[in-house]
Amino acid sequence: MAGVDGTYDCTVKSPLGDQKLTLTVTQSGDAFTGQASGAMGASDVNGTVEGNTLAWKQQMTVPMPMTLDITATVDGDAITGSVGAGAFGSFPLSGTRTA
Repeated sequence: MAGVDGTYDCTVKSPLGDQKLTLTVTQSGDAFTGQASGAMGASDVNGTVEGNTLAWKQQMTVPMPMTLDITATVDGDAITGSVGAGAFGSFPLSGTRTA
């Protein structure tokens, strides 16, 4: 089982500037639960784990309602991936495990 559990300080490079967020992940088999929180609010997240890759959808309401499609890979204490924002494109995500 991959060691994806933890708390990550992440940055998403979006058209609105760098968006900082804290992501917590708790794996259970091929799924995970957790929370993503940042300046634009907090939401519970749940998704799938395949190896060391996480995938989930997340609802955001600020600055507009939208469903984000996120994939991220954990490599040691680093996490990298992309945030798909529909017609707005895809934005890079990167971060470091802090706990």
